[in-house]
Amino acid sequence: MRTPLYPAVDELERQARALATAAPEVLRLRTVGESRAGRPLWLLSAGRGDRQILTVAGAHANEPVGGASALRLARLLARRPRDLERLRCTWHFLLCLDPDGARLAHGWQPEEPEPSLEECHRNFYRPAFACQPESLPAPGGDRGPLPESATLVRLLDELRPVAQFTLHGIEVGGAFMMSTREVPGVAPAFRETAARLRIPLDRHPCDGPDWHLDPPGVLLLPGDRSEDERDPSGFVAESTWLYPRRHGTLTVLVEAPAWCAPAVSDARPAVAPEREIARVNKVLLGRTRELAAVLDERASTAAVPADLLPLREAARELVDVVPSLVDTWAAEEHSAHQGHFATLGIAARRIPLRAAAMMRRALARTAPEASDTLANLVREWCQELQKSYDLRWVPVSAQTGLHVRTMIDTARLVCATGG
Repeated sequence: MRTPLYPAVDELERQARALATAAPEVLRLRTVGESRAGRPLWLLSAGRGDRQILTVAGAHANEPVGGASALRLARLLARRPRDLERLRCTWHFLLCLDPDGARLAHGWQPEEPEPSLEECHRNFYRPAFACQPESLPAPGGDRGPLPESATLVRLLDELRPVAQFTLHGIEVGGAFMMSTREVPGVAPAFRETAARLRIPLDRHPCDGPDWHLDPPGVLLLPGDRSEDERDPSGFVAESTWLYPRRHGTLTVLVEAPAWCAPAVSDARPAVAPEREIARVNKVLLGRTRELAAVLDERASTAAVPADLLPLREAARELVDVVPSLVDTWAAEEHSAHQGHFATLGIAARRIPLRAAAMMRRALARTAPEASDTLANLVREWCQELQKSYDLRWVPVSAQTGLHVRTMIDTARLVCATGG
């Protein structure tokens, strides 16, 4: 049977169970909680050292590469347990933080070496912000943490890890990492790994607008900033990235693109930054208006089956944040290099593309005509994105390689300093 390049939730469990059965002296598998729908949250642990390291995969439903990376590293540690002994650590893998979202997003399996960006978006789903379990409620808010979030927080309090890795995978762009503190040697090692794997670095990611940029491709958390984490779209929450700082934990987020865009690495000066940001915002607003024209009153009020409601809600949220995002981009001070505006240009195309892809799925049963029109938009926008940024597929082995190598290098450097 062909092994999926991106294992689904059931496949993650099956492979983890097989690994633990084959190497019981090194690996152990247990459940640590349940999702909102009652699905188990699986923790695979390797080694028995006194230092704890935690890897979190599957925090976002549209980023299945993290589970593949977690299994790859667990498989490596099972073959080389002395690596764990040298680090004096137990390495834990939370295989999928959002199994409910992952099930709704599952369906696309890339056929290498030439997978389809359009095919990828036929099954696209990324939850609305409040349903993303790495985002804890903002202080003073009226909602409690999601069960998945509560499980992760409980695990962080139990383990008090020296390092937490959170594995992400964007559809289009460049590689980057975010770190809650600077560890000498980590950023150069990450850049060297990306270069060896031929993955362009995003010189200035859109993520972490409040973080300090260490170009290319690295964001560092300023030591004097507040506990509140701001999403690029303006939402504020207390993040599980920041939560374990109370235990002295280093959190490192590693982003691996499925399709890389070399333009995001372009360090040449931008001739007219104000004109560039105006062009980016024009694309975002224009495509949002085009999407709204399809979603007329009949389509936008069409009944949606209960199992597809999360798709509609997530799509509506993306459309609703566009005006504030345009204002934010217009007001911010932007890096004056061309790679930064390539990153923003991709984001301006990605937001309406994601919304159209999710709305197409949501309306497929009850408003098929609108769904077909949205499918045409998705096709057209994918082709334009591919052509405009000369996209290149990053083999899954390279995507997981970026995750695995960065985790290993970082763990060695952190443990070497006595973390």
